[in-house]
Amino acid sequence: MLDADACYEAVLRRDTRFDGWFFTAVRTTGIFCRPSCPAKTPLRRNVEFHQTAASALRAGFRACLRCRPDTTPGSPEWNLAGDVAARAVHAINDGVVDREGVPGLAERLGYSVRQLHRQLTGSLGAGPIELARAHRATTARTLLETTDLPITQVAFAAGFRSTRQFNETIAQVFASTPTKIRLARRSRLAATRSSAISLRLPLRAPYAAGPLFSFLAARAIEGVEEGDASSYARTLSLPRAAGVLTAHAPDPTSSHLDCVLRLDDFRDLPAAVERTRRLFDLDADPIAVDTVLGRDPLFRRSVRRVPGIRVPGHVDGDEVAIRAVLGQQVSVAAATRLAGVLTERYGATTAVGGPVHRVFPDAATLAKVDPAELPMPGARARTLVTLAAALADGTIRLDAGADREQAASALATIKGIGPWTVSYVRMRALGDPDAFLPGDLALRRALDRVTSSTRTSDHLAESWRPYRSYAMLHLWTLDAASTRTAPHPTKGAQR
Repeated sequence: MLDADACYEAVLRRDTRFDGWFFTAVRTTGIFCRPSCPAKTPLRRNVEFHQTAASALRAGFRACLRCRPDTTPGSPEWNLAGDVAARAVHAINDGVVDREGVPGLAERLGYSVRQLHRQLTGSLGAGPIELARAHRATTARTLLETTDLPITQVAFAAGFRSTRQFNETIAQVFASTPTKIRLARRSRLAATRSSAISLRLPLRAPYAAGPLFSFLAARAIEGVEEGDASSYARTLSLPRAAGVLTAHAPDPTSSHLDCVLRLDDFRDLPAAVERTRRLFDLDADPIAVDTVLGRDPLFRRSVRRVPGIRVPGHVDGDEVAIRAVLGQQVSVAAATRLAGVLTERYGATTAVGGPVHRVFPDAATLAKVDPAELPMPGARARTLVTLAAALADGTIRLDAGADREQAASALATIKGIGPWTVSYVRMRALGDPDAFLPGDLALRRALDRVTSSTRTSDHLAESWRPYRSYAMLHLWTLDAASTRTAPHPTKGAQR
């Protein structure tokens, strides 16, 4: 629950760290704002606080045209928590309600429609329909301001089922019309016609892009991904069709990430945006992470040198799990080559074309493969096919609404999948900020360089909670830098 006095103190300081954590609604104006809104601070008696923009909209408030509260990063609480509200928010942002309706969302989360509505209203102040509606409005505004798509196409790409519903929502949320929003944009920007959608996705500074982009580039599968420390591109397997994402590393102090999406079906835009946010960990709270880790002598220097480190997420949880199995007991390079072989044999191609044009094979396809045909040891091949079958039939779910504990328990029952692989999947596919990889070779090497303590890594890691995933990235970054400068680097396990 929100502490109203603490929230008002943040509003008085115009503290940008709380943007997205809560929203300030002013009763006298009918407007809701970010905590950092530059407008005159309202009197305490005239404001109320909402945990989500959807909650403020449900209460009858409109988005401020000055501070644009609809463009704030998502609440970091959605990353920290694994409860039904956090899972529902991720699934809604991924477009589940638009594709399957509220009953589909409820089924994914294991609740009845009535139970789900009660849970979300109690936790977030709005039900699934209001949350989805607010997300559609934000997506629509982004398209109106950054593309030249026809307004009707914008409506359907954002998830609206009719132009009437679209116009009514825009009027209520922004006190404007789609045409006026687009005209205002054109008065500031030169109109450009392109089949691509250029987006500026909000984030919280600081943002350490180098380690994350380098991590992804080191594991890039030919035809599926390409990148370096400053840019990254890959194909996307989306609910309706495929697409291609291209992103450029933001400056450390930037408040947004620039990316371009080329989609075979524009209705996949909400899912593409949500998966891009997860891939680049845009909703993390770097100040909170650095504060916790900076207290530990092991990380003080690393936090000062690389503030705002992020955990690489994913655009497809099934892909992460399958590639984790491919990488067991082999180097990063060897695992990437194996993934390339699977993609060449079983992956599809996109209609977009270009150097990044192949889609990593889906679980249903790999579940039908004879393990003897796979270029790896027989035991690992059988593990991979068994895992693919479990992902394909829904026994294991790693989508946006997956329950971390249930998914981890199900993964651990598959022969050949151990604690390291389960934790790796928790970190990257399930967005767990507190995952810890027991026995990781790079972790041990990095700890040997920074401490002479005789305590085990498990004991050392207790002080890193609830951000052990971010601690792992600091240590992996340290190990990668040390390995590059070492005359004879040791061959390590896949990370």
